[in-house]
Amino acid sequence: MTKRLQYARDALALMLLLLPGAAAAQDLNYGRFNEKSGEAIFKTVCQACHMPNAMGAVGAGAYPRLAGNPKLAEPGYPVTMVMNGRKAMPGFADKFDNVQIANVVNYVRTHFGNHYTDAVTPAFVASARPAAVKTGNAHEHK
Repeated sequence: MTKRLQYARDALALMLLLLPGAAAAQDLNYGRFNEKSGEAIFKTVCQACHMPNAMGAVGAGAYPRLAGNPKLAEPGYPVTMVMNGRKAMPGFADKFDNVQIANVVNYVRTHFGNHYTDAVTPAFVASARPAAVKTGNAHEHK
């Protein structure tokens, strides 16, 4: 990762901490989020960039719309994006456990005009988790 991307990732993480309620909701000892429901995770983390209506935004970066997004039809796509990130979006593999990732992906895939009802399971998320996080993270992933 280039220094520029590292700075952008760190700045985004700091902005998330400064959002109302985000600092209180995050376990600062481990840098992990405590929210469990998909809706709570979306409201605490995702909507800061993707907007409350999930229509996305363009500004300091380009944040794609999640509302009515056909890329969400394949469940592996949003799972990979949440875990690994892409461009201006940081990865959250070390911030969310498998249940949290499944919950937020299922929430986005069934809200905002999306009607993808084939639920992502924590086991599916575990199978897609990067090897470094599977073996290198001291925190258990459920």
